[in-house]
Formats: sequence, C-alpha cells, structure tokens
Amino acid sequence: MPKLNVLVAGSTGYIGVQLIKLLVKHSNVNIKYLCGNTSVGKNISSYEKSLSSKKLPKIIRYNKELLKNIDLVFTALPNGEAQDISNDLLKHNILIDLAADFRLNKASNYLKWYKQKHRSVKNIKKSIYSLPEINGDKLKKFNIIGCPGCYPTSILLPLIPLVRKNLIKTDNVIIDSKSGYSGAGRGVHKKYKNKNLYESLSAYGVGFHRHNSEIQQEIENYTKKKFSFTFTPHLTPMFRGILSTIYLDLNKGVGIKNLENTLKSQYSKNRFVKILKTNSLLSTNDVINTNNCSIVICKTKYKNRVIILSVIDNLIKGGAGQAIQNMNIKYGFNETKGLI
Repeated sequence: MPKLNVLVAGSTGYIGVQLIKLLVKHSNVNIKYLCGNTSVGKNISSYEKSLSSKKLPKIIRYNKELLKNIDLVFTALPNGEAQDISNDLLKHNILIDLAADFRLNKASNYLKWYKQKHRSVKNIKKSIYSLPEINGDKLKKFNIIGCPGCYPTSILLPLIPLVRKNLIKTDNVIIDSKSGYSGAGRGVHKKYKNKNLYESLSAYGVGFHRHNSEIQQEIENYTKKKFSFTFTPHLTPMFRGILSTIYLDLNKGVGIKNLENTLKSQYSKNRFVKILKTNSLLSTNDVINTNNCSIVICKTKYKNRVIILSVIDNLIKGGAGQAIQNMNIKYGFNETKGLI
C-alpha cells in the first residue's frame, strides 16, 4: 500500500523525538510534517543528532490546512492541545494522542484531575483508550486513539488480567513506581535545577498523581468490586525506564501458580509482554530501548500476599512505541513493524 503521510505535533520533546526515531524505520510511513512552537525553522537533528542523516522536513508551526495532505496525526503535546487539533480533523484523518486528552471517558474527570475544561467534549465519545494487548482489537472502529500513560501501562498490564479473573483482593492494592526523569519532559531540568536531580530520588504527586484517575477508570472496567489503591510515583536519577512494584493480597484458594498461568495465558500471543519465571530478578535494563514489558511475580513471607514487578521503557512502551503499535493495529500492519 502507499505510505501513510504523517504529521508529528510536538516533535522536539523526549517522546516526540523518540517517536520520530521509530517512525523513520517504518516502511509504511512518510513523515510529511514536523510541528512545534518554539522550534520553528530548526532541523530535528538539533534535538537528536542520530537523525541528521535522515531526510526530514524542517519544523513548522501547526495549522489546520496541513491536515488536507496527511493521513495520520501523532500529538505529543502538552495536555489540552490535542483537543484543539481533534476539532480540526477531516474525515480521512486519524489522530493518535500520546498525552492525556483522550484517556479519560468523562470531561468532568478531566477537569478534576487536569484542572482545565476539556475543549473537545464531543470527541471523547468518538475516541478510544487503547492499551493494545488488552483492547487493541476494538480500536479499528475509532479515528481518535488515546494512548495510555507510562505509569498506567506498567501497572495495568499485570493487574487487569488478575482483576478480571477475580484472583486478587481489590480493597487495598499498593503501587510504588519509579521512573527515569525523561518522563517529566524537557522542563524537568529547570524545575529541579536546585534539587540535585541527577543524584537523588524524589517522590512526587503523592496520593493525588493524575494517573490515579486513569488506573481507577480502566481497572473498574473489569471488576464489579470497589477498587481501592494507593499509588506513589518517584523520579529517579536515570534518563529512562519505569519499575513498578505492586503489592497484592490473594483471594482465598488462589496461589502464585494461578496468577502466573493467567498472565501467561493472557499474553501468550503478544510479542511485547513477557512473563518471567517466579522470583526472577528484574531491572529496567532488561527493557530499555524496546517496546517490551517484563513482569514477574514474587513470593513474600505471607502465603496470601505477593509482589509483582513490572518494567517498561517509559519513552517506548510507555509512549512512542505503544503509539506506533496502535497505528500498526489500526492500519492492519504487522503489530511489531518498526518496533523490533
């Protein structure tokens, strides 16, 4: 088939650059426009030297006239801006958003957690939250695709199958996640200028991080029970990667083997989710620069309690790679194309 003409809006952020690095390897993609606000006129190689050998357009300012010439828009923009672009879409356009604009299914929840009114409420119902391994089979019906956040990706992939099978107690789940500082965007260097970013570990968003809303919403799609959890994210002195540690109590009569079999069955046909042997040691180094999520179940000193470790690369599986995975499914390409 002819190549897809693609526009990348927000092309110079960490996620945007990672997206371009993957797209240039995809044989079904032609990057027609790169858009930005403060970088107009520059080459993307100013932000990523490895792209200097690629024939890529100079960065221009987005305007809706560009949509006439493209098939697909990727938006890696600050929250809110993809909403405006969604209002400009033509019938032949597909939008894949890597920010939070189409993750929540209620405008009221978006206002509550993101402190701004949703500017494209009509398009919320026309969009889908697509975690490919869980509900990617439904996304072909939608022209607006919301990609999950990085933390929720690492958390929902192990949790949803277990909740769906009623294997774990849902009244007190504890989630501790640690991320490389690239997850906070390029502005993190200024924000933490006097806080020793590169040699310290910082907790943030304690109790009220925005991703709470996304985790709650998606888990409750798969259980009739109340889901009560505590999620604490941390910023670490590494550039990329996420390790989520999830503390779970098992339902009566459930053992580790039940959990392991359920996860292996769920992901047996998925290329990117890997269930490792019980009690295996796990590191972000196992997944860096891949679209993989590795998961391991660990025993504890209590028979009815386990710890799940889940690791991803926040810029790929938690961002650009997952977006391309959704694109591949939408257009009927091999799901792994451009990603392995």
